[in-house]
Amino acid sequence: MGRSMLVRVGRVAGLGVLGVLLGTLPLTLRQAAAQAAHPSRPNIVLILADDLGYGDLGCYGQRRIRTPHLDQLAREGLRFTDFYAGSTVCAPSRCVLMTGYHTGHAHIRGNAGRDRPQIQMLRPDDLTVAEILQQAGYATALCGKWGLGDEGSPGVPTRQGFDYFFGYLNQFHAHNYYPAYLFENERRVKLANVVPGPEPFGTGVATEKRQYSADLITQAALDWLAQQGDRPFFLYYAPTIPHANNEAGREGMEVPDLGEYAATDWPAPQKAHAAMISRLDADVGRLLALLEQKGLDRNTLVLFSSDNGPHREGGNDPDFNDSNGPLRGIKRDLTEGGIRVPMIARWKGTIQPGTSAFIGAFEDILPTLAELAGASQAVPSDTDGVSIVPTLLGQPDRQRQHEYLYWVFYERGGGQAARKGPWKAVQQPIHSPLRLYRLDRDLGEEHDLAATEPQVAQEMAALMRSALRPHENWSFPPAEPPAAKKGKRSAAAPGS
Repeated sequence: MGRSMLVRVGRVAGLGVLGVLLGTLPLTLRQAAAQAAHPSRPNIVLILADDLGYGDLGCYGQRRIRTPHLDQLAREGLRFTDFYAGSTVCAPSRCVLMTGYHTGHAHIRGNAGRDRPQIQMLRPDDLTVAEILQQAGYATALCGKWGLGDEGSPGVPTRQGFDYFFGYLNQFHAHNYYPAYLFENERRVKLANVVPGPEPFGTGVATEKRQYSADLITQAALDWLAQQGDRPFFLYYAPTIPHANNEAGREGMEVPDLGEYAATDWPAPQKAHAAMISRLDADVGRLLALLEQKGLDRNTLVLFSSDNGPHREGGNDPDFNDSNGPLRGIKRDLTEGGIRVPMIARWKGTIQPGTSAFIGAFEDILPTLAELAGASQAVPSDTDGVSIVPTLLGQPDRQRQHEYLYWVFYERGGGQAARKGPWKAVQQPIHSPLRLYRLDRDLGEEHDLAATEPQVAQEMAALMRSALRPHENWSFPPAEPPAAKKGKRSAAAPGS
């Protein structure tokens, strides 16, 4: 939508003659031809939580917040222990997920803020995983938070490969769980949320007159899923739970009711935070139940992850329920707690249940889903991701490994990090000395080995230099002279 056929054919030229022909056929013929070429292709449901920590799920060690449906998903699928988000904040992380480029190469490398929203939008020539699947004959939908293109721009989901969209376009709008409107495709849908919202930490006030956005997004996903027939589909379900409401004057953890946590003696924000996660779990359970009812659970790959580590916003204390588990740091940190996330993959009868220590990241999603769709030829040759299909199919000896993973961050004085095998390098702020950790012996990143392993530190520093491609929209702050640094406190980053 919104782009010429010539542009689309050029964008997916890697599909070869079949792809070009399919792009010119009527939809029904295109579907039939694609299905004939790849009869065993799975349906795909990609679920992305917002600010959910590595330790927020029972299957990753959480002891007090109940997540029975996600725990069951992990028991039935493959639980990754060493999987990483694209970034430590939402927009760049979602850009990596959609495009397959790490933040050293991606177009969107940060949360741009209200002053420069244009730099946080995908361009007409950016290729997304949704476009690859759409051109391969998949029905495509996004229900939830997008964050990669604002109203009227080329970056909106329906111009980036999605047949259907319902939810939030930018993250500032998504900070409110009781908004005045949401988007359906490119049209605003007004909601009955014109009176002041409920108490910030969830009291259930006036919920009968108001519409909680997470409920509407989940229902839209269920409705779209229920309408799918024989055509393979890709559902990207991206709820905003458990992100805080960061709107000025309404900061808090918004949820209609506190459920089983109402009777605890916890602080109000922690009750609401836990209730949001259990609500997310229940919503995922509804999606899984619908797949089973439709007889699709054995022909559908379900992926679950989070866009970055846990937050300290809206009154939430990530330490209260150990949201980052054994990891150090939270959202906006490049230590493990800010970027290592849950990752669960279930495909009943195909993926054998278990645990994987494969070191992967969001850039792997695009080549993986393209291969499963029979569209590997459409993957750009310079993508930073690798297909993890061999790992999913229990063939680790065939799995291509990453040479390294890389992240760059431009807030809070900037920073960068890389992982290569067991080694992790972190330079945050960007002008500070590089810190070096060996994760297989020091998961909490407590022991800096840069001084005792200078050769490894030098290799990691060189690797990070080579991984970062300059971009006109993104730059680090200049180094401050020593006198200016003395005694100066760092400014807090805005919520996002």
